[in-house]
Amino acid sequence: MRAEDVVKQVVCAPPKLKLPGPHHHCPGCHYGIILRLLCEVIEELGIEGQAIGITGGGCSARWVAYLDVDMAGGIHGPGVAIATAIKRIYPETIVFTIQGDGELGAIGLGSFMAALLRGEKLTTIYLNNACYGTTGGQMAPTTLLGMRTTTTPQGRDPRTTGFPFHGAELAASMRGTAYSGRVSVHTPANRQRAKKALRAAFQRQIEGVGYTLVEFLSPCPPNWQLSPSDCLTFIEEKMIAEYPLGEFKNVAQIDY
Repeated sequence: MRAEDVVKQVVCAPPKLKLPGPHHHCPGCHYGIILRLLCEVIEELGIEGQAIGITGGGCSARWVAYLDVDMAGGIHGPGVAIATAIKRIYPETIVFTIQGDGELGAIGLGSFMAALLRGEKLTTIYLNNACYGTTGGQMAPTTLLGMRTTTTPQGRDPRTTGFPFHGAELAASMRGTAYSGRVSVHTPANRQRAKKALRAAFQRQIEGVGYTLVEFLSPCPPNWQLSPSDCLTFIEEKMIAEYPLGEFKNVAQIDY
């Protein structure tokens, strides 16, 4: 067969909503994969013109420059509160927050809990890398027991620092939550499951059911002090043992 007779067909292309780099993700971090999934889901649902994203103050703060949708860089912590205000003023919009585990489970926990109790019709993309990734790898609410960080050099001890924070399970326990799930993108199969979960969360918001959350497990190679490949093993053997993957709640209706 001659080369000129070969028909070339694009089977995979960058999402249109993903702006060109540079993207400031560390080598081995999965935030870039999660960013792509977010772009794909928004495009496939056809909500580009309605979507409004709120970032926080951690590694996800830079995402305001990575997505070609309306974005706002919220101060560290009350991203869900900012999103609540936008959604209530413009109820026809599809509002989402992108927040790290330290932000959502620590400084922003009050705003998170309030939104859960009210069942705000928002979507939260919750990034769990078990540490404060931006500020030096200190212990976060999600740090595993026994895990060494810059503030727990001997390993996290529950007798002094408490137990890991389970955001997805907490969200699922609230009556105003329509969807809650935990996913990972450390394997191709898990990536596809993660995309399905993210799509389901946005769909429940589009339907106006209630609050939706998708928690993503993601590595932080510099602060975990592991190679990117070893991080995959750590997720499989350690992170998932503490934070099981799955769908914890998915309802089409909430009774008031």
